[in-house]
Amino acid sequence: MTRRYTAHAAVTAERGPDGRTRLTRLRSDGPLALRQAPDAVYLVGAAAGPLGGDELRLDVRVGPGARLTVRSAAGTLALPGDGESRCTVRAHVAEGGRLDFAPEPTVAAAGSRHRAVTEIHLAEGAALRWREELVLGRHGEEPGRHAGRLDVTVGGVPLLRHELDLTDPPVRRSPAVLGRARAVGSLLLAGAGHADAHTATGAHAAEGLSVLPLAGPAVLITAFGDDSADLRRRLERAERQADTGSPASPAVSR
Repeated sequence: MTRRYTAHAAVTAERGPDGRTRLTRLRSDGPLALRQAPDAVYLVGAAAGPLGGDELRLDVRVGPGARLTVRSAAGTLALPGDGESRCTVRAHVAEGGRLDFAPEPTVAAAGSRHRAVTEIHLAEGAALRWREELVLGRHGEEPGRHAGRLDVTVGGVPLLRHELDLTDPPVRRSPAVLGRARAVGSLLLAGAGHADAHTATGAHAAEGLSVLPLAGPAVLITAFGDDSADLRRRLERAERQADTGSPASPAVSR
């Protein structure tokens, strides 16, 4: 019998009367386990996968004035199974809230078929740091098929519609797409606190890297590399150059 998970995990952060952020909801389900730590809320894989056929969903809510940091304990390995696996992340950040979401990379193992869908809704005055990274296959193997979409709105107005479809191997290997690169990712800095990055960072491109200011204010950084370490270095370098001036925030203030 083929194992299939339909899982729905959720985390909600609210600002209390004392000004500190508290988690009012922390719901784990199936392979999506959430663990609270002093520096962040961590996604911990409670089972292998996602496997083909799995339907995973994560809801993230940040209330007015609250701050939430989300990380993962390890990378996510998309594996083959019965059909396509799907992971949907929906995030809502209220006015004055800040969300920093930066898990470890997803690895598209040979034979996998995975789709990642992200929907983010920011209120006016909210702030976002959102990083996504993809590694194409484990060492010495052909990658699986992967498609990802990121939709972001601010105050109900579309800010970004970004899609990367790597389900067709000839397209993926094209010099106009990734060529020989084995890792690809993006970093979005949006909303309150990123005005300096928006005004100071003009659109530019370098080897394996592009920086695109958006309306909002917001900056989208996209990069690719030979491996996950190379990709991370390029994203971090571009973020430092953006110099947003926004300090890192813990998941829960104590």
